[in-house]
Amino acid sequence: MTYELHYWPGLQGRGEFVRLALEDAGARYRDVARGPEIEGGGERALMARMAKADPPPFAPPFLVDGDLVIGQTANILLHLGPRLHLAPADEAGRLWVNQMQLTIADLVAEAHDTHHPLDVGDYYEDQADAAKVRAKAFRDDRIPKYLGWFETILAGQGDDAWLTGAAVTYADLSLFQVAEGLTYAFPRAMARAGAKLPRVLALTERARTRPNIAAYLASPRRIAFNETGIFRHYPELDG
Repeated sequence: MTYELHYWPGLQGRGEFVRLALEDAGARYRDVARGPEIEGGGERALMARMAKADPPPFAPPFLVDGDLVIGQTANILLHLGPRLHLAPADEAGRLWVNQMQLTIADLVAEAHDTHHPLDVGDYYEDQADAAKVRAKAFRDDRIPKYLGWFETILAGQGDDAWLTGAAVTYADLSLFQVAEGLTYAFPRAMARAGAKLPRVLALTERARTRPNIAAYLASPRRIAFNETGIFRHYPELDG
């Protein structure tokens, strides 16, 4: 069976967390909005597909798996985790991985709000002063708090372990994506924070060298970070 991932063409965004899980597992999937059947239709065509879905998702990403239409990144990964062997077999373990993924979702939302603190529909340039204030609080307080929590989890697992121990999960891949995104958006802040995050940074490097992830990162399927996605590099926001 081939999974169908529906997300905006041209940016990583929240869909990238799903892509990383599918790529790491070597799963068959179609990144539908980047395929020929929707090429040229852009966002309008993707929205039309979303409106016809049953049940209708609130927004991309959404995944079609047979008769199932599943929205929300964490919900998609909760579904895919056991099927891709990227989640524990027991319920408590699956819920713990989902909890970490939901925490990552909160971090991603706060990262987005650094460049759009007032109005998601308005231009960055029209809220740049407020963005500087929001970004400073994010750099100084929120990045250390979020990533420090993951550092503590990893410290309890021993050297060279993943978040739940010996087996990699989709939460590890998502933490890799967050670390990469924050390093792109806030290179100076992440360089300062890195001294207190050795396990998070080591996990990031281990994830990067996993065979399927390494192949994906080197392929044209990996969209580069850019200033239309969640993680945007504006030097004035990096302190």
